[in-house]
Amino acid sequence: MKIAAMLGQCKRLFIDTAPLVYFVEQHPHYAQRVTPIFQALDAGTIAAVTSPITLAEALVQPYRQQQEAVQQAFINTITNGTHTHFMAIDDRISRRAAQLRSSYNLSLLDALQVAVALAAGCDMLLTNDYGVRRVREITVVIVDELEL
Repeated sequence: MKIAAMLGQCKRLFIDTAPLVYFVEQHPHYAQRVTPIFQALDAGTIAAVTSPITLAEALVQPYRQQQEAVQQAFINTITNGTHTHFMAIDDRISRRAAQLRSSYNLSLLDALQVAVALAAGCDMLLTNDYGVRRVREITVVIVDELEL
């Protein structure tokens, strides 16, 4: 899928952990694919949703490596990013995650991410996890398949 086409079809995007890591750490292979998405967020063209799962996963390596600046970059991007909503996980989302796990055989973390995306009314979920593609309730966009 072309990035411009994806952005034209999306108003509210759930951002999984990997795309965020690619952007914040400027991954040599993936940054060029995700940067236009974060530019659209900054411009207000689209809105994003993230979750506590994203925050916890993104912070593991910066904590291990004691990279305080990278830790803060993740915290700022995920919890206070421009046009980004940090959504808590409650009992309703937890029940939906259990249904998704049951239906699609997802891991608990993937099911929680999808449940947050659905609860937030997201049009699309951006990930690089092909296993999430099984979900039919939301359009799943795989970073590896994005074209400039």
